[in-house]
Amino acid sequence: MKVLKFGGTSVGSVENMCNVKNIINDGDKKIVVLSAMSGTTNKLVAISQDIKDVNLSEAENKISELQKVYFETIDQLLEDSDLNKSVREYVISIFEDLKACVSKVFSDALENQIVAQGELLSTYMFNSYLNQEGIHSALLPALDFMRIDGNKEPNIDYIKNNIKTVLKENESANIYITQGFICLDANDEVSNLQRGGSDYTATIIGAAIIAEEVQIWTDIDGMHNNDPRYVENTNPISNLSFDEAAELAYFGAKILHPQTVTPVRADNIPVRLKNTMDPIAHGTLISSKTSEGGIKAIAAKDGITAIKIKSARMLQAHGFLKKVFEIFETYETSIDMITTSEVAVSLTIDDDRNLDKILNELEKFALIEVDERQSIVCLVGHSVVNHQDTFKLFQILQDVKIRMISYGGSKNNISLLIDTDDKINTLQKLNDYLFELVTL
Repeated sequence: MKVLKFGGTSVGSVENMCNVKNIINDGDKKIVVLSAMSGTTNKLVAISQDIKDVNLSEAENKISELQKVYFETIDQLLEDSDLNKSVREYVISIFEDLKACVSKVFSDALENQIVAQGELLSTYMFNSYLNQEGIHSALLPALDFMRIDGNKEPNIDYIKNNIKTVLKENESANIYITQGFICLDANDEVSNLQRGGSDYTATIIGAAIIAEEVQIWTDIDGMHNNDPRYVENTNPISNLSFDEAAELAYFGAKILHPQTVTPVRADNIPVRLKNTMDPIAHGTLISSKTSEGGIKAIAAKDGITAIKIKSARMLQAHGFLKKVFEIFETYETSIDMITTSEVAVSLTIDDDRNLDKILNELEKFALIEVDERQSIVCLVGHSVVNHQDTFKLFQILQDVKIRMISYGGSKNNISLLIDTDDKINTLQKLNDYLFELVTL
């Protein structure tokens, strides 16, 4: 069985939902994971923020406006009067629940509950649409089997056991529709897998059922060798290894959630990236296969803060580094890049929520320099650090001020820290020169 995930754009209009129906209706049994309709999650987050800020009338207005969008979609999507009525009733119940949230005291749990409604809406509508079209599908509530543990990691044993149960209960169906992104936490409260988490849902399910393949369907024909938002003439990459895809996703390739390949790589379950608007395009196949060829792709990650930490007194290196890392661990802040010397360390973080607290702790024993508005440019390819043309990238970037370089930590990745203002120029220069030198 295959697992197919469709993003918000893929179910963002009646026309696109029809495309999805045509893609999945091939006679094969499959699980289909859906995101919320495009724009819905952003609106739900905005509603949640209004409640937090006690802008209650604004929250109510946003809820009413969003409800109208769904009513319009239902009328275009469902010609069957009985199905139209039942889906309208379901949508009304969802929005009544949202309206009730406005009068509640804001909490993280309340926000999780609010943002979960988008996937519940899209899957209920789409499953009803399939039934109207004579396709035997079943709706599998993700909250019946998707769960994270106390460390916010997938509870794989729980997921395996419970998804087998719900599949068996609906074994007569040919297509199973379920929600991406949402899950229960260790306390049985509604939670989620963070933005882009529907990709992660798909591969978690794929690993749980040992799927033949996981397909991630979006509005672009695979992962490109550079960011098409900033660089012209980029090209999709036919094949990537799990390691290469993981590096690109973590360092800014928006097409994939950073954890997407983690659940499936141990069982060698391939992940294929496809374009809903152009289903016959090859896309990108991610598997255990590797190929030589130097740098395959470039990604950039913004919102980076660089911190230079220099020992204020002659601590031994191991004691100094130990104290530094303990502070970041205490405040649950991950480090992306790091370079060290005997008495200093430079590192980067992409989560600055506890930056002031971290700096206060560091300043007790070190001299600190902080650079904000930084970007990490990541160059990825199999054994890229050993490739004969790798040195040329430093010639290409001789006019770019490079704050840090991570070289050798991974054989598949070279990372450069630059000022965000230089990002687009850097991506364009690399695209113009590097890919002329390297055969992809």
